[in-house]
Amino acid sequence: MSDTEENKALVRRFFEAQAKGDLDVLEELLAPDFVDHSLLPDQDPGREGWMHSVAEEHASFSNIRYIIEEQLAEGAKVMTRFTISRIHDRGEFLGVAPTGMELTTTAIVIHRIEGGKIVEERSESTGVLEATRRRLEQERVERERVEQELQVARRIQQASLPKEVPELEGWQISPLYRPAREVGGDFYDFHLLSEGRLGMVVGDATGKGVPAALVMSTTCGMLQATAGALDSSSPGEVLEQVNDTLFARIPANMFVTCFYAILDPNSGHLSYANAGHDLPYLHRTNGDTEELRARGMPLGLMPAMSYEEGEASLREEHGVLFYSDGLVEAHDPKGEMFGFPRLRALVAEHAAEERSLVGDFLLKELITFTGEGWEQEDDITLLTLRRTAQSR
Repeated sequence: MSDTEENKALVRRFFEAQAKGDLDVLEELLAPDFVDHSLLPDQDPGREGWMHSVAEEHASFSNIRYIIEEQLAEGAKVMTRFTISRIHDRGEFLGVAPTGMELTTTAIVIHRIEGGKIVEERSESTGVLEATRRRLEQERVERERVEQELQVARRIQQASLPKEVPELEGWQISPLYRPAREVGGDFYDFHLLSEGRLGMVVGDATGKGVPAALVMSTTCGMLQATAGALDSSSPGEVLEQVNDTLFARIPANMFVTCFYAILDPNSGHLSYANAGHDLPYLHRTNGDTEELRARGMPLGLMPAMSYEEGEASLREEHGVLFYSDGLVEAHDPKGEMFGFPRLRALVAEHAAEERSLVGDFLLKELITFTGEGWEQEDDITLLTLRRTAQSR
């Protein structure tokens, strides 16, 4: 092998050691009087300073990879054009906290080699480092902005949810709400109507973050006001009015799905209407489970919509599960969705065995299904209505 080829091989080994953070090999390859002409801020230009900079890089970045694109050698010098990629997820770099950002940079470095040791390095890294610092700083600022928006969305969403759950003799009402980190548009609410009747709604505004939170908050307010003003026994009528009002006030690319029901706690009569939401399940103690079906478009999509109504009669130990799509669309590590068939089977199983509240049971099943380390992508809302005693 010629001297130039040996020098190129030595530089390749040098880059491999940098990627691995192998300080022993680096110390072996660098001459005692090594000089780095492209320095990090406050970096010693000698061998110890250079090795310290490599250690700091590995303390700041993971998955460091060097890909050599081209090498040219003449005499004692080797020029290398390469691409380095790494993920900024371990520690501060140039004063910027970890961003999780993957950085890819192309650079050209010239090494001078004497006696099988690298004695000098020159590169364009000073400009590259400054550009990297600026990119990381921009990413940090953007992440802070997004986090502030998420906090605003969470506050809007929490303020829109009911502070108390109505207490009805002979009935058990149990909401379970689990927000995702990137806030969605889930909501639920209760409306106290005349003659002891109770309106219940579960819904989901499209989108994430502040826009979804604002639309869900607006929808909650409209439903509450409309239900109170109409004091109607017709859930379809409530949805019709809210739909027309909402259509004129939200962006064209947004809409709201919701299921609205009105309960007469004395008779157990439940009337309901659906605006494009996932169908609730009525479950009985013998394990029978049925969907509460009613047709209707989501709110805010088109004006002058009508909403079909349905009815059900709840007897002692009968229950209804209202839920959002965050439950059925959750997936396990292999990508399989929790899905409607699984949900229906679990509701039937739970009803037949008369165990704890179905919401708590389903959440445990969901966690078992998704496994540890599951990142929840959407809000999960479960609202359980159960008749505990028959009126006499």
